[in-house]
Amino acid sequence: MSRKLRMGMVGGGAGSFIGDVHRKAAAIDGMIELVCGAFSSTAEKSIASGLALNLDKNRCYGTFEEMIQKEKALPEDIRMDFVAIVTPNHMHFPPAKMALEYGFHVVSDKPVTLTLEEAVELQNIVAKNGKLFALTHNYTGNSMVKQAKAMVAKGEFGTIRKIQAQYLQGWLSTSLEKTEQKQAAWRVDPKRSGIGGALGDIGTHAENLIEYITGLKIEEIAADLGRFGEGRILDDDGNMLIRMENGAKGTISISQIALGEENNLGIKVYGTKGSLEWYQENPNELITRWLEEPKKVYTPNGNGLHEEALEVCRIPAGHPEGYLEAFATIYKNFATHVNAINEGKSVENPDYPTVEDGVRGMKFIYAAVESDKNNAAWTKIN
Repeated sequence: MSRKLRMGMVGGGAGSFIGDVHRKAAAIDGMIELVCGAFSSTAEKSIASGLALNLDKNRCYGTFEEMIQKEKALPEDIRMDFVAIVTPNHMHFPPAKMALEYGFHVVSDKPVTLTLEEAVELQNIVAKNGKLFALTHNYTGNSMVKQAKAMVAKGEFGTIRKIQAQYLQGWLSTSLEKTEQKQAAWRVDPKRSGIGGALGDIGTHAENLIEYITGLKIEEIAADLGRFGEGRILDDDGNMLIRMENGAKGTISISQIALGEENNLGIKVYGTKGSLEWYQENPNELITRWLEEPKKVYTPNGNGLHEEALEVCRIPAGHPEGYLEAFATIYKNFATHVNAINEGKSVENPDYPTVEDGVRGMKFIYAAVESDKNNAAWTKIN
């Protein structure tokens, strides 16, 4: 690599949690630098946020349209290489579509868009123009998740028969959206969040983790969703039965009103030879159990890891890696793919979530909402 990739950002201005996460994660491996941005819905706040990040004033833009148009007009050796979108859900599609059509690669927060129709349109644009699209389902970047996926793919657990996944939070146990809390306000608003509340915010993480680790698609879902917050239209809780394409059965439990829970994302996968268990709040341990062997716990850079896991371990064993490092892995693998394209090389099966994963997530949301409307009737994800 002769230079760092140049990143432009949409959203993520002053006070943004996820924007700061993206910037830190993108910088960890030294492959990416932030060069420009449209950081807020108002030009004044956007420019102020860019200046606070020590960007050139001429590249602190008032709108994403201005950023994309002016960056495209810059010489190739100066303009941004890709756009990172870190806005609420309703503002994922417009800048993604425009960036792709102007010839820029895109990294976007999840869920991919506000609606399924928008997701499919993005998928078609990517297929047509060949630009890259990465979706930050960041938990798939964790080394122990890579280890779990590799072990399943190599048949070490045998045939997968049962799956249990959960993502439990408690931060919306009270009517936080009725205060000045912006993160709560947009997440409970269908116009900004979409048809799924907790489904889109955390449910898609559980769905994506299941399909990533097992390599299997969820075919059908029976969803019972809850709306416990006073006056809430969107789900803030839910329990789902799932059927996998190979006949395996499973459950997904999600909640943002599970009082006392923080970010309790976890998964258990049971096969005919053994099982695995992983929790993102303790991300450095992959617990495995076996038919005729003792329980074994894998750790980053520890013994017995497959190459897929070792590739994303950054520091010696015993030094914990977590949320930011997993996020960084998405950016690293995406940047590696962009560099390969720039050098005229091909990359087989790049290991980061793509627009196809985004479409899968939207279909999951839509199927769950439809199932809930029909008294948890079995509904196909297609």
